[in-house]
Amino acid sequence: MGFVLLFASRWLYNFVLRRGWDPKRGTYLGRKFVHIFGAGVVAVILPFEFHEPYFPFAFAMLLALLTFTLHRTGRVLYWFQDPANYSETYFALTWGMAVLLTWFLDKTFLLAVVPTLFMAWGDGVTGVVRNLMYKKRTKAWEGSVAMLLVCIPVGALMGVAGVVAGALSTGVERMEGIDDNISIPIVSLCVLVPAWVLNLNMPII
Repeated sequence: MGFVLLFASRWLYNFVLRRGWDPKRGTYLGRKFVHIFGAGVVAVILPFEFHEPYFPFAFAMLLALLTFTLHRTGRVLYWFQDPANYSETYFALTWGMAVLLTWFLDKTFLLAVVPTLFMAWGDGVTGVVRNLMYKKRTKAWEGSVAMLLVCIPVGALMGVAGVVAGALSTGVERMEGIDDNISIPIVSLCVLVPAWVLNLNMPII
């Protein structure tokens, strides 16, 4: 995660700037790169490398505190942090909270992996697609289609409820007025948690 955050995403930012990209586009792409290859990959390895959520949770809270502090002091890591918003701080907070709180219901981490991948991979892909097509940060249906194509198979890991959660996550990502790093995990967990508790995770096939 540290390598992606401090080196790989910075290299990508510098690479696209050398190709004539606007710095804001480079920052946005760098952020989505961190989401996909940093937080997303860590989410995938949770069930294989961790038996308790406390270390991943603590790391996420530390990252949230770090990014928040960098904003407040005006020393943002410009290759993935936008001084105009705190999205990466919200991302770290909700990622960590999802991992911690769902573990008390599901010791396999599946209930944490699915919604965090909606946020990391689903929202990450939609941002990349829109950035490439429109050359700016915007909401557009092409990105939503890309997100849906990611979220449906990820959600299928938890059956019909997971697919429904993936579709709803795609829908709320389009909404303005609330950061999707907050809305996506909340909305998806509002579907997944009751389904898990009531044992309603019906298989797709």
